[in-house]
This record gives sequence, C-alpha cells and structure tokens, in this order.
Amino acid sequence: MTTAEAGTGRTITTDLPARLDRLPWSRWHWTIVIGLGTVWILDGLEVTVVGNIASRLSEPGSGLPITSGEVTGLAAALYVAGACLGALFWGRLTDKWGRKKLFMITLAVYLGATALTAISFDTWWFLLFRFLTGFGIGGEYAAINSAIDELIPKEYRGRVDLMINGSFWLGAVFGSLLSIVALDTDIFAADVGWRLTFALGAVLALVILLVRRHVPESPRWLLIHGRDDEAERIVSAIERKIDEERPDPLPRPEGEITIHQRRSVSFLEIGRTVFSDYRRRAILGFSLFIGQAFLYNAITFGFGAILTTFFDVPSGNTGYYFAVIAIGNFCGPLLLGKLFDTVGRRIMISGTYLLSGLLLFGTAWLFDQGTLSATTMTACWCAVLFFASAGASSAYLTVSEVFPMETRAMSIAFFYAIGTAAGGISGPLLFADLTGTGKVGDTVLAFQIGAALMCLAGLAAALLAVRAERRSLEDIAKPLTAAASKGKPGARQGGGSQDQGSDSGSQGSSPATA
Repeated sequence: MTTAEAGTGRTITTDLPARLDRLPWSRWHWTIVIGLGTVWILDGLEVTVVGNIASRLSEPGSGLPITSGEVTGLAAALYVAGACLGALFWGRLTDKWGRKKLFMITLAVYLGATALTAISFDTWWFLLFRFLTGFGIGGEYAAINSAIDELIPKEYRGRVDLMINGSFWLGAVFGSLLSIVALDTDIFAADVGWRLTFALGAVLALVILLVRRHVPESPRWLLIHGRDDEAERIVSAIERKIDEERPDPLPRPEGEITIHQRRSVSFLEIGRTVFSDYRRRAILGFSLFIGQAFLYNAITFGFGAILTTFFDVPSGNTGYYFAVIAIGNFCGPLLLGKLFDTVGRRIMISGTYLLSGLLLFGTAWLFDQGTLSATTMTACWCAVLFFASAGASSAYLTVSEVFPMETRAMSIAFFYAIGTAAGGISGPLLFADLTGTGKVGDTVLAFQIGAALMCLAGLAAALLAVRAERRSLEDIAKPLTAAASKGKPGARQGGGSQDQGSDSGSQGSSPATA
C-alpha cells in the first residue's frame, strides 16, 4: 500500500479489495454469515408470528382490544412503514459512520422495541412498538447487506447474499411452529402465549448481538474514510486465520486501486450518481423491489386470514400451513443461489421473477375455479414462493452490488424504502380489505396484481440486469473516490461515469462476462 497527500485527504494505492476477493471460503466466512445473517431469522419470526396470531389477538380475552384486520392491515403497514423510514434514517448513517456501528445499534433498537411489544396493554401501544420494531429492522437491511457484500469473496457473493436474505424463512418456519404452541390455550392463557413469542424474539436478538461483536468493520469502508491502517490490520488478521486452515499458501491478489480518501459524500452527489450516472440500474432496482414487496408484504401477511376465511382452518392451526410454505421459501435461495454465480445474474433474476409471477397467475385461476383446498393452496404457494424467494433475495443483492461503495447502504435503503412503501404499505391495507370481504373474486384480484408486478419486474431484469457474477465490487461500480485501477489485462476501469456503459456489463470486461 502506498500513500500520498491530496487536497483534504490522502491518496492511497492499495490491493486490499483484491486480497479480500481472492480468499477461499473458510470458517471465518461462516462466522460472518452467522453473525450478520441470522437477523433475517428475527424478521421472519416477526412477520410470521403477527400473521398467525392475528385471529387470536382479535378474540376476547387476548388482553388487547384489537381486530384481526387491524393486526394484518394497520399493524402490518406500520411495521413496514417503520422499516422504510428506518432504512432511510440508518442507511445514511451506515455510509457515514460505518457498517459495524450501525448493525449493532439497529439490532439494539429492534431488541428493545420487540420486548416492549410483548407487554402491550392497549392497541396504540402495540401499534407504536410494531412501528419501532420495523424501524430497527429497516436499518439492518442497509447495514447488513453492505457489510456482507464487502466482506464475502466475489466468487461466492451471489449465493451467500441470497442464502442470508433467504434465511428470513427459517425465522418464518420457527415463528409458525412457535405460534402453534403459543396459541394452544391448554398450555398458555389466551393473553400470555402471544406475548411470549415477542419476548423470545428479544432474547434471540440479544444472543445475536453478543455474537455480532466479533464481526469486523468493512475494510473497504475503512479505506475510503482514511482508516487504511485499521483496514490493513483487519485483512492481515483474516489472511492469517485462513492461511492456518490451508496446506497451500493463499493465491496472489490481482489488481490495485487508487483512492482519494474523504470523510463523507453529500446527498446531492449520491442522488446524481444513482439517478443520473446509473439511471438504468435505478429503474431495475425500483422494478425488483416493487414487485417482490407487493407479493410478499401484501399476500403473505394475510395468508393465515385466507386459510381461516376460505378454508375454515382453525386459527390455532394456520402455523402448520405457513411452516410448509416457509420451508419452500428458504429452499429457493438455498438451492438456486449457486446458479446466480454460475449461470449469471441476468438469466436467474429474470427467470425467478417471471416463473413466480406465472405460477401465481395459475394459482389465482385455480382458486377462482374453487378447485383448491387448504392443502393444495399451500402446495401452489410453495411452488410460487420457491422461485419468488430467490428473486426477492436477488433484489437486495442487486442494489447492494451495482452502485458505488460510497452510496451502497443509502442505495439499499432508498430502493428498499420506495419499493416496500409502494407494495408493502399499500399492499397489506388493500389486501386486508379484499380478503375481508370474503369474496373469492377480490382475493383473486390481489393475486393477479402481485403476479403482474412480478412478471413486469422479470421483464425489466431481462433487459437491464447487470452481469455482476464473479466480478469485484470495484469493477461493477467504480468507487466515487477512486482515481484509477490497476488489474488484469482487459479489466474494465470505468465502472459507471456513463450509465449505458456501466449497465451493459457484457463487453468482455471480465472472465465472468466474456
């Protein structure tokens, strides 16, 4: 690493990003996956538990004067609204203060809010802390996805990102099974069981908080913010740990980058970069997030209500059905994730969105014909969500890797907030009204809207998706602070000053795209 003075900061030439990217998979990488990825289990637990306990909360003796529609509609919308605002608020601080500081703070916010939800004594209290729980989770999306992509080697980034985001559904499985026990009045009183589910979420968050202390700050973030000595110490320590596991020496890093260090990037520069220099990628991000957000937040929030309304499934048994579709959801990213690194982003992103949309159209038609039972409806949803889950996870992967380093967390936050606000706030409110009528045609309409948006997002991905597989983050989108790059012959150096060149990704610029 070499340094030189330049204006208000130093100019450094470093190979640290290349050293991170050339690392083989190791036990150290698993510690990152466990320390950072497990928070999505909590998110899955939150969403699932609320959907499954909606009927019980609205029953006399629950301890809350609240209706099922308020739980699946208003409370769900407030949770998502909190997540959107939290993503924007914490996302900016993540780019400014660092990944580690923020993924510790946001998890602490979640822990406190979900614990206070457990002691709700009135509707307004329950709604308030559902909002604050979402506020903490929203910040996690920006901080965690930024840190993951900057710490995981380029050869594995796609599958690891999908697996981690897909772990949401492990929480959903756990939440579904937990709700079965919690709603059993032979075990817990009607006003106790649901409180214990939220209390358990707080306990799990505390455990994750303790594990997460050992996850380092992103060396890439440290480099840009003038803390290159600290970045060097972190990367050297990682290399020593991995080297001890291997009989052969680590491969040599290939490529250097020169950076003009600076403390912060203005909102104006972030906006100009994302919406002018990378406008096609911005359109792609909007499309992917709106499609998946409406499908998931509008429909899965109300899955328990569909079972009880149209198939007469007892409220205490909906968890069994949701556990099944949650398993299908997790299997999607788990089994398809590797293909995003081998077959490629464009084919896999567009394919998963289109397939899930078409399968949902088919499910809507079967439901309209009255040929489905609770079991076959669940089977249809498993098929839809197997592909939709991989596609939804790829939306987070996309916006976290196709924009410059300095804008990464804010880009994740912005696209998550806008896409989720469009589909995740209006969706639950609309869907609660549609399913609340008890008319098959209204529920079919909600299915068709979700399916259409997924198909449109799939078409957008077919046209606009960036071939980012097995490429370094600095090659996909050149950092705003970068002066020049030195790498393998033929490696692209531009990274994004012009949107057309940045988004094509198919000009033979790397082995992954040749």
